[in-house]
Amino acid sequence: MKEPQGDKKSMLEQVGHELWIAEGEPVSFYGFPYPTRMAVVRLSNGDLWVWSPATLTEALAAEMGSLGPVRHLVEPNKLHHLFLPDWVSAYPEARLYAPPGLAKKRRDISFHAELGDVPETAWAGEIDQVVFRGSLFMKEVVFFHRRSRVALVCDLIQKFDPQTTRGIHGLLMRLDGLVGPNGSTPREWRASFWNRRAARTALRQALEWDVEVLVIAHGIWVRKNGKEALRRSLAWLKP
Repeated sequence: MKEPQGDKKSMLEQVGHELWIAEGEPVSFYGFPYPTRMAVVRLSNGDLWVWSPATLTEALAAEMGSLGPVRHLVEPNKLHHLFLPDWVSAYPEARLYAPPGLAKKRRDISFHAELGDVPETAWAGEIDQVVFRGSLFMKEVVFFHRRSRVALVCDLIQKFDPQTTRGIHGLLMRLDGLVGPNGSTPREWRASFWNRRAARTALRQALEWDVEVLVIAHGIWVRKNGKEALRRSLAWLKP
């Protein structure tokens, strides 16, 4: 667990009823600097459900401790696992949930279950989910917290700040369609969807949710009209 740095400002920002987000450290992905973001939901029984765990600092752990016990650690796709060992060590009683493909990739971590389209009993009725299938590359699980009307999307949608996305990396990200309000899915990932019918089925389900806020792991998240942002960002899936 890392020591907190700088001042003691809050690590968690509340963005909905019983839902908070926290910014993690940037990570390098093939030389590209990716900002990271995680989310925390306090379930009706007081347990904390953590989505895409990011950098775990003492300050973050202390704030979360004031909210409740960490009981569920959820990864949305097989690329998100770098910080998970620290969380497993800090919260040995928490249950771990893997998206399709991650348990095989991280055999050093013991997961309790693999995520599918049906929510686990622990959060059924509070958090909905759907798996975006059809890609040769990977599957991603998208979530929706009903009470806060917040959808949680990881790598499937990326919207980087044009003010901070510059140089050769910025140019490549722009060419990849990942910069600004019209950011979307990386083009190489789009190309891997050999079965777009399966992905469209997942999108139709997600668009049935009453989404107001769209929280994404990488880039600028959407504070209002989240359903429309979700529809626009994944419009490339249409026939």
